[in-house]
Amino acid sequence: MRLLVVFGPPSVGKMTVGRAVAERSDFRLFHNHAVIEPLLEVFEYGTPPFMRLLGEWRRRVIEEAAASGTDLLLTFVWGLQLESDVREITDYLAPYVDRGAEVAFVELYADLPTRLERNRTEHRLVEKRSKRDVAWSDGNVQEMESHTMSTVPGGATPGERMLAGYRHLRLDNTLLSAEAAAQRLLAWLDGHFQA
Repeated sequence: MRLLVVFGPPSVGKMTVGRAVAERSDFRLFHNHAVIEPLLEVFEYGTPPFMRLLGEWRRRVIEEAAASGTDLLLTFVWGLQLESDVREITDYLAPYVDRGAEVAFVELYADLPTRLERNRTEHRLVEKRSKRDVAWSDGNVQEMESHTMSTVPGGATPGERMLAGYRHLRLDNTLLSAEAAAQRLLAWLDGHFQA
């Protein structure tokens, strides 16, 4: 049983690469917006009920996936500088870690102009209703630049310290298609995970 966490800044391609990985492997994709979008139908983003249910739903899906022996690919936007994000991710990993599953992280990286271009793709807008106000969504992608969402060599954020305890691949997908990124990711996994 395996857990793969794909993280990176908004619009880097986590869901799209995750779908390509799921199509080529036994991983089941649980992307960030699979829970966010239904909750936005009822609650405003960031409100206490939204945040409470977001965490609870994610946790329950991950717990059930681990209990059933599912290879799970989880996507996440991670503020590496935030201790609270480290605690949250540690909590999400626990059902897999507690069962002795193999856990790995893949970090996707692309420059801001590439991500702003990807923010407007038809696939993203179809899958993520909350991103259809493109002016707002572009602003959100740019605003998130104030967070540390990508690792740097020798970095010492709480997130980077946590990553040191796991297998971690940093994949620059600025010029890669989702299919090419998925192939590289799976080739890396083949070298680290037992079949």
